[in-house]
Amino acid sequence: MKPEVLRDVPLDLDRQTLLERLHILPGSDDARAFGALLDAALEVARPKAVYKESYVEARGDETVTVDGVTFTSRALRANLEGVHRVFPYVATCGREVDAAGRGLEDFLQQYWLDTIKADLLGASLRRLGGHLERRFGLGRTSTMSPGAGDVAVWPIEEQGRLFSLFGDVEDLIGVELTDSFLMIPIKSVSGIRFPTEIEFQSCQLCRREGCPSRRAAFDPALWKSVQGGSESGA
Repeated sequence: MKPEVLRDVPLDLDRQTLLERLHILPGSDDARAFGALLDAALEVARPKAVYKESYVEARGDETVTVDGVTFTSRALRANLEGVHRVFPYVATCGREVDAAGRGLEDFLQQYWLDTIKADLLGASLRRLGGHLERRFGLGRTSTMSPGAGDVAVWPIEEQGRLFSLFGDVEDLIGVELTDSFLMIPIKSVSGIRFPTEIEFQSCQLCRREGCPSRRAAFDPALWKSVQGGSESGA
């Protein structure tokens, strides 16, 4: 299957929730400044996503081959045991809103815009998830992303291989991959979505303490299982 781009992402950001999350008092000068910034961001924002319906072609001890591209990750290999169809994807807040913030000099407004861009990325991911569920009748799914969680789970260097599944991602949705395998715009995410009976979060294999983005507790038993029986990963 060729990559499919989703551009019609609803800009369903909740102003009140954003104000509460940013600790901005309604009716204040900051609230008015934030409202103006949000309106300007939504005027130019074009969040989008690209995905492929792909198939697992081969498995090694620590590798999985998807559409001719071989990924090295014990965790990915374990998660895709018995899985035949997967959905690689890249989602982003969009270069348009990212470029609009380059002229901001006020540190607080830069922080506000980063929060808005994160919510736009969330809107893109919701659009992608809903589309995949409707089109392919997916039930419960989980995702893995290169560089998410502990460095040994799925190294960020694998990002290049993931991007190669789509061809020119920058041309498709405006996401550029740097020499250090980071994405521009920063508020972008890539990964592989796959059907599963047991929900998985990369956070379960991350030992980093105090992470503000943590969505699940570290699971020592799961870590031990994907590291071949060694909790240290040696």
